[in-house]
Amino acid sequence: MGAYEESYRRSLADPESFWLDAAAAISWTKPPTRALDDSAAPLYRWFPDGELNTSYNALDRHVEAGHGDRTALIYDSPVTGSTRSYTYAELRDQVAVFAGALKSLGVGAGDRVIVYLPMVPEAVVTMLACARLGAIHSVVFGGFAPKELAARIDDARPKVIVAASCGIEPTRIVEYLPIIEEALTLSEHRPERTIVLQREIAPAKLGERDLDWVALVADAQPADPVPVAATDPLYILYTSGTTGKPKGVVRDNGGHAVALAWSMRAVYDIHPGDVWWTASDVGWVVGHSYIVYAPLLIGATTVLYEGKPVGTPDAGAFWRVISEHRAKALFTAPTALRAIKKVDPDGTELVKYDLSGFRTLFLAGERLDPETYHWAHDKLGVPVVDHWWQTETGWPIAANPRGLEPLPTRPGSATVPLPGWDVRILDGDGVQQAPGEEGSIAIRLPLPPGALPTLWGDDQRYVDNYLSRYDGHYLTGDSGYLDADGYIFVMGRTDDVINVAGHRLSTGSMEAVLAAHPAVAECAVIGVHDSLKGQLPRGLVVLKAGVDIDESVLRDQLVAAVRRDIGPVAAFRDVSVVEALPKTRSGKILRKTMRGIADGRDEPVPSTIEDPAVLEALRPILRG
Repeated sequence: MGAYEESYRRSLADPESFWLDAAAAISWTKPPTRALDDSAAPLYRWFPDGELNTSYNALDRHVEAGHGDRTALIYDSPVTGSTRSYTYAELRDQVAVFAGALKSLGVGAGDRVIVYLPMVPEAVVTMLACARLGAIHSVVFGGFAPKELAARIDDARPKVIVAASCGIEPTRIVEYLPIIEEALTLSEHRPERTIVLQREIAPAKLGERDLDWVALVADAQPADPVPVAATDPLYILYTSGTTGKPKGVVRDNGGHAVALAWSMRAVYDIHPGDVWWTASDVGWVVGHSYIVYAPLLIGATTVLYEGKPVGTPDAGAFWRVISEHRAKALFTAPTALRAIKKVDPDGTELVKYDLSGFRTLFLAGERLDPETYHWAHDKLGVPVVDHWWQTETGWPIAANPRGLEPLPTRPGSATVPLPGWDVRILDGDGVQQAPGEEGSIAIRLPLPPGALPTLWGDDQRYVDNYLSRYDGHYLTGDSGYLDADGYIFVMGRTDDVINVAGHRLSTGSMEAVLAAHPAVAECAVIGVHDSLKGQLPRGLVVLKAGVDIDESVLRDQLVAAVRRDIGPVAAFRDVSVVEALPKTRSGKILRKTMRGIADGRDEPVPSTIEDPAVLEALRPILRG
């Protein structure tokens, strides 16, 4: 039995001993004697009698172990033209002082702090300072719309907001304080103070309730780490809710620390002193888990990047960062690779940089189409690892466990379920599907440590949204299948399965066919209403840079390819060439929004959109 198979089997058969063993990698003020508390099932809790401080585990213990001079954080900001590094001792000291500043404003254990910052070191400092005090941080993506920020203020009811004067995009400056002020006029709750980090490019005029970061810190005394229960919340991270009210995903302290530390070694093969780069934003779960907490928990070096995959300044930006900082691995979204591939399909920028220390590319956030997989594998010459997880789960459900036992990769697959995740493929009646049969992906309870224990202030909503569809299971909302070897293939959200004349078809399968065409950089397929067949697929494709092909010729080739690979039952005939696809700031294509527009609904512009102009340009095409 291989290391993976043995670990997976043991994690499901004896989760108590498996996770208590994993908990030994964490420093506890009160070590847990129990792993799982199922007394309030289906609301499970992990390490119920344990006590710790997450900030201490991320910083102080490494300093105390003699590693204070090791680099903890590298800040690389092409939008400002600056780079800075922080040792573990330096970062620990800054966090302690800012925790003292928050403490001087009355922030303590259990209080909430909203973090409204761009990708700057102070964002990391703020998150860890909250954790140091036992306060609960809620990071809201910098520049998020006032209405969405107001909803999060009213739900979390923070004592303090920590913000910057602005965020810097490649083509514009986004001033944050006017957004905050508008949000506060919309919200019922009013935080006591807003701490403002002034940025030289666009400093803000401070109001009566605003405090300057530098001045506040200058008078602050360092604060010691406050021990909290393992089951106490570390943070709240909001994800979109179907009712319009955002869902506050809660992450606990103990299970989170144990799972993330385990995953860095077992999944990503990252160890103390390794340089690890996650090209995401702290506003998303990927930024929480794998920019801030996981790499610092194990004593690695983490890269904080304030830039884009292209345009800051070119399509070689990612390769420069890897080369300059000697990153062992990169974690990013497939859309970032597609953006690079579109501008530089031949990889001419790649050859300018020394990537000899680069070992693995990890991709997640949306489905990795086989075409992008092959492009990245061929150009980089390293394993390309697709893996799958969600805001709610906090760490990967399925991946290639590179540190535990590297497994062969398969294009289109996120490899295998990781220890702790009892993945099942169920049909509409809850019957488990045979290998190769597509269905709804569910996870048998209990979820492992690190997954959400509930939603902020609303246990019933958690049960209703995630646990009610299939008894004893968590509903992921994704569809897919397991093959005969246990490899998982995630085809997309269950609402991306369309029904064409009674045939249930995956739009992800059609997208894989379109993406394989040599002229196509990226694509999306949506299901639109049809009075005869119920739904019909509509394709949207973006061409690679420099491609010259007649649109009608391309359309005929793509239609023929779908007919060949999926079959005539797909009734795929409608495909348009577009300049760009609308995406969220985290890189997910807004398929649901496009589907609503195509069906004639007056779809609003989502608050998470990266560039509203892209969606507006598509409206007439979608409605045509």
